[in-house]
Amino acid sequence: MATLTVDEGMVVAFHYTLRSGTGELLDESEGGPPLPYLHGAGNIVPGLEQQMLGRAEGDRFDAVIPPAEGYGERRDEPPMEVPRGAFPREAQLEPGMQFATRGPKGEVVPLWVRAVVGDTVQLDTQHPLAGETLHFSVEIVLVRAATADEQVHGHPHGLDGTTGHHH
Repeated sequence: MATLTVDEGMVVAFHYTLRSGTGELLDESEGGPPLPYLHGAGNIVPGLEQQMLGRAEGDRFDAVIPPAEGYGERRDEPPMEVPRGAFPREAQLEPGMQFATRGPKGEVVPLWVRAVVGDTVQLDTQHPLAGETLHFSVEIVLVRAATADEQVHGHPHGLDGTTGHHH
């Protein structure tokens, strides 16, 4: 049987460590399940997806992703200020927390909490890692063909194609 390689329409699962340019640990999958994604569906940052192309299960590699191929360049714009009362009273709002709202045309707009200052919540439309060069260490643990449902939905349904799926 031929070894499957990462290509359009393949489900890939990988373990990773993500560090900043100064070496600070930003995120990792250590101790948890691998991260699955559907190649070509924009499930991960474009620069990392490009570096996955052609690789196989068991491959390990390091990838340096510039901001333009990661979360984008940081734009110099002030945060939006929203009254704390616009959020549920029980919500524990913390910097970096992500949520989504609807834009003027009904589109989903992701937002991140930049800060909570008194009765005001400062929100940012930019990912907290915008402007950062991302340093990934990756181990690919699974490469398989996506199911028809996964291709239609644009994301994997678990590692085996049948679990972790709720629409």
